Amino acid sequence: MWRQNYTPVADSLALSAVVAAAPVFVLLYLLGVKRKPAWVAALSGLGTAAIVALVAYRMPASTVAAATTYGAAFGLFPIGWVVFCAILLYRITLETGKFEIVKDSVGGLTDDRRIQALLIAFAFGAFIEGAAGFGTPVAVAAAMLAGLGFSPFYAAGICLLANTAPVAFGSIGTPILTLATVTGLPMDKLSAATGRICAPVSLIVPAYLIMVMGGWRVMKPVLPAVAACGLSFAGMQFVASNWIGPQLTDILSSLATIGALILLLVVWKPRDRFEFENADPQPTVLRRHSRRELLLAWGPYAFLVILVLLWGWPPVRGFLNSYRIEFAWPALHHSIERMPPVTPAPSPYPAVYNFNWLAASGTACLFAALLSALLLRMGPLRFGRVFWATCKQLALPELTIAAVLGLAFLMNYSGATATLGLAFAATGALFPFFSAMLGWLGVFLTGSDTSANALFGNLQVITAGRLGFNPVLMAASNSAGGVMGKMISLQSIAVAAAATSMARADEGRLFRFTLRHSVLLASLIGLVTVFYAYVMPAWAPGL
Repeated sequence: MWRQNYTPVADSLALSAVVAAAPVFVLLYLLGVKRKPAWVAALSGLGTAAIVALVAYRMPASTVAAATTYGAAFGLFPIGWVVFCAILLYRITLETGKFEIVKDSVGGLTDDRRIQALLIAFAFGAFIEGAAGFGTPVAVAAAMLAGLGFSPFYAAGICLLANTAPVAFGSIGTPILTLATVTGLPMDKLSAATGRICAPVSLIVPAYLIMVMGGWRVMKPVLPAVAACGLSFAGMQFVASNWIGPQLTDILSSLATIGALILLLVVWKPRDRFEFENADPQPTVLRRHSRRELLLAWGPYAFLVILVLLWGWPPVRGFLNSYRIEFAWPALHHSIERMPPVTPAPSPYPAVYNFNWLAASGTACLFAALLSALLLRMGPLRFGRVFWATCKQLALPELTIAAVLGLAFLMNYSGATATLGLAFAATGALFPFFSAMLGWLGVFLTGSDTSANALFGNLQVITAGRLGFNPVLMAASNSAGGVMGKMISLQSIAVAAAATSMARADEGRLFRFTLRHSVLLASLIGLVTVFYAYVMPAWAPGL
């Protein structure tokens, strides 16, 4: 059994952390400086991670290959599967002309780009995040905004920014459930602490979103909508996470926000009109449609919502999971031993692949697509053409996702990610701030708040015990900080780019656009954690 060594370079944590971060530097350089497409950056980062694992960490070549293929398989299923089926659903509505009716109906509710961004990217995206997660909200919401006339770049960027608020409680509370499992801490305490960190930031995310679109001048005329959005979402997020539990937090918060916006639009409309610079003017005259036309047009999204919720209902989910295929990944499962302080004692590193083909959120999306094709009377040949067009559209994004997850899993199993985590944990009195940044780093590397919690959750608790901090607060800050890493993970960039048919040259630009916002908002999460740790520790749930 190969043992992980977290200080392989001259037995120095600092030097080892610099070497461990080499794949991250490669990603940042190629995307942010050289402006290379995401798939080029992902493959280059993966190659760098393999060199670091082989040379610096002395990981056996067979184990390097196994960890990489394990990550790539996870990237393609369930994550890539969700993306493919969500885009297939969207292309069906596009091919049948029903999305034009969806556009008209949304435009009838509001033709203002700012309100559309709040309603679709923030509120509806949060609902899909709460029900499904794993890239589905960005794929669906970004495709809808692009169809409404947003440029591919802004549709993708706005959805990535908006998706920060609900991520900690996404996919029926899976990140918090995972955090409770790996740390052994009470789930209700972790849910409450995460909600108390996230809610103050969720309060300002709608305003931040509109400010990014055009500054104070653009936001001022829609302050009522921004306030309704922030107050309803943050208020319900706080209440649900503290007194109901993590499973329904996003769903209840998003429904409260959608309801608040619709009620507001009944009695109020913005006085001005906003369009992006150099954008084609949106038509002011919208077609009126019959109730039957509207029901048919919105049918695919109704199928999506119903099936995703059904897939998450425990009795149904238990039945669907009974058809999963689980197996130990060859040459990897229990062939690596994790060492303290990452784990309390030396322990084998499991690698069990769960092919839950029926219970996966992507399968719910696929059934929604098939039902939509029947509803809209799309023949088999026409459906086949749409299916093949989706395959061609997503070939490189799926490669990107597979490469990014291969990189993330390789860094995890080689010990490189743990080295970076220990470097963050060595910050002493500043640890409450860097605790959130550690979660941010974890999601940037893995693309998943659930994975970041599994990766760093126990390390947060161990470090909190050594430094005398509240372990519940530090573990919760990992999940809360992680939400801000979602918008810059290459997995999310690839999903957003694929959903909007963005030019590959713009992927680097999208990364640079989200990076500064990601760092700023993650720092804000860190400051909120510092406030609870030092100023008002009694406000944070403890053991």
